[in-house]
Order: sequence, then C-alpha cells, then structure tokens
Amino acid sequence: MTKRSDSMPATPTVQVIERMFNLLEVLASKEEPVSLKEISEKTGLHPSTAHRILNDLTIGRFVDRPEAGSYRLGMRLLELGNLVKARLSVRDAALLPMRELHKQIQQPVNLSVRQGDEIVYVERAYSERSGMQVVRAIGGRAPLHLTSVGKLFLADDEPQRVRAYATRTGLAGNTRNSLTQLPSLERELAQCRQAGVARDNEELELGVRCMAAGIYDDQNKLVAGLSISAPADRIDESWLPKLRTTAAEISSALGCSRPAGTTGR
Repeated sequence: MTKRSDSMPATPTVQVIERMFNLLEVLASKEEPVSLKEISEKTGLHPSTAHRILNDLTIGRFVDRPEAGSYRLGMRLLELGNLVKARLSVRDAALLPMRELHKQIQQPVNLSVRQGDEIVYVERAYSERSGMQVVRAIGGRAPLHLTSVGKLFLADDEPQRVRAYATRTGLAGNTRNSLTQLPSLERELAQCRQAGVARDNEELELGVRCMAAGIYDDQNKLVAGLSISAPADRIDESWLPKLRTTAAEISSALGCSRPAGTTGR
C-alpha cells in the first residue's frame, strides 16, 4: 500500500462523499454538459451508481440536468461560492477596524452575515482580560428578528418578504422582550430604517443589549452587520458614532459609495 504524504489531500472517510467529489470534479472540468456515459468512464463508477448520486445532487441544485442523460454544475454551487467570497472579503476588510473599535470601547465587537432566516457570526474582537461574558461564538447562529444585525437585514427587505419571514418562523421568542408579533416587529424595522442602526434590547438573551450598523459592498448592497454587545446596564450611547464610523470604513474598503448611517431600501 502506498503511503500518503502530508502534502497529498486526505481521502474522505465516507465512500459516497468521495464519489460525489469525483463526480463534481468531472463536471467542473467541462464547460459543456457531460453525458452519463462519459461521467461513468472518467470516475470509474457504474452508470447506475453515478446516476443515483447525480440525481441526489440534482435535487439539492448542486447539479443541473439540462436534458436527459447529461449533467453540469448547478447554481447552488455558485450561490455558495458567492457567499463564501462575500464572507471572506468582508472579514478581511473588517478585521483591523473591528479590533480598533474594540480598543476604543473595550466591549465585544461582532461581524455577522445573513444566511436564510438567521444571522451567522463570522468574526469577533474581544478581550479575555475584560471579564466580559457577552461573546458570540464564531459560527454561531441566531434568528433575524431577535438580533440587531438581523433587524438590519429585515429592514432592508420588502414588506412582503418580512411578512413571509414572520409566517415561516412564527417569530418565536427567547425572552420576555422578544418581538413575537408582526406589527411590533414592523414598527421596530421602521425605526431601524429611519435611524440607520438597529438594536437588540435583551431580545435574544436577558441581560444583554446590542447595537448594530450595516456594512455595504460595491453594489451598495447590505452584506454584513457590525454589532457591539454589552451587559444591559453597561451599554453606552457614546459608542454609536464610533460604530457607525467603523461600519462606514469597512463599507468604503469594499467599494461602497452609500452615505454613512443609511439603511433600508
């Protein structure tokens, strides 16, 4: 048996995943749709096995079937690729300004993006020695309507999309302060649009308040949110101008020409 060197890629431990990777690699090597016969030949898989896996990938939109018996990479891969690209570029632009903001206020600063009906924390700046317990784990998720950054994204949506979100999620609450009724949420989002910032008033977690400002890309599209988290009795309104300035600095680095402090449609 040949010993694998450290420089060689590891082999997936689940056989079907390895086969899936091989199928996607074949499709990625061709600009035009690839026939099942050719896919089978290049991967060494029996046509029925290749067909079964490709069918599952088609259901997930990772593979398209433009006509019977031929396949190409699907749009879901493009969507995921763009999401990763956006996160990486935003994170790169945000990291140093986030750290500088943290130095100024000595409170945790979070960078979050939207994924479906949730926000995902992708970076943070905080100090262990501060004794601060309000720290959102990178990769952690939370419902849009319970977070300051999530409200920025909802405020950026059309009214019918906000209503659809409320129907899908039921606006489940975490605390007694959570906005669980659509009219209350809509009023809150209107205030977000007017103020250009959003807040979480102990809605995700009792004892914790947050304020957030939006980050926009070169298409003036809301791509992320920058938030400050603090114990409810320590939140300081003097942080708000610093938060706005930092978010605008990151947006400018992404090529945004949107005036600072604006949000909504």
